[in-house]
Amino acid sequence: MSISDLYSSGFRERNQDHFAAIVRVAMSNGIISDDEKAFLDRMARNLDISENNYKEILKDYQSHPVNPPTMYNERLDRLYDLSRMVYADHQLGPKQTAILERLAIGLGFSPENVPYVVHKALMLVSKGVDLDDFKDEIKNMNR
Repeated sequence: MSISDLYSSGFRERNQDHFAAIVRVAMSNGIISDDEKAFLDRMARNLDISENNYKEILKDYQSHPVNPPTMYNERLDRLYDLSRMVYADHQLGPKQTAILERLAIGLGFSPENVPYVVHKALMLVSKGVDLDDFKDEIKNMNR
């Protein structure tokens, strides 16, 4: 039995939707850079995305919804992944930031706070912080 057999189809579908959101960010400038491709490959392995599903999602990433996690920590995990994808080629532009802001709203962050959260998230990722520090900083950014 493979590890994917242990998870429900709903779990796999959420992973695919999350992966599609990451692909959406990668495609925001119309191409996937080598750094973005390497990150996508790692994320596909981590999310247990099969080779066939990987190719399918690359072709039709916009048909997948952004399924927001119900738990705040899971939202932060996804924001971290998405922020890392935006920053993967080390070139931030208004288009990438705008897409990340829309995805953050889709993840359930307050529209009023999203510009601040996204700015902080991108700043943290540019400094190379790990997931635990990222979550701590985002949770306590209003101190």
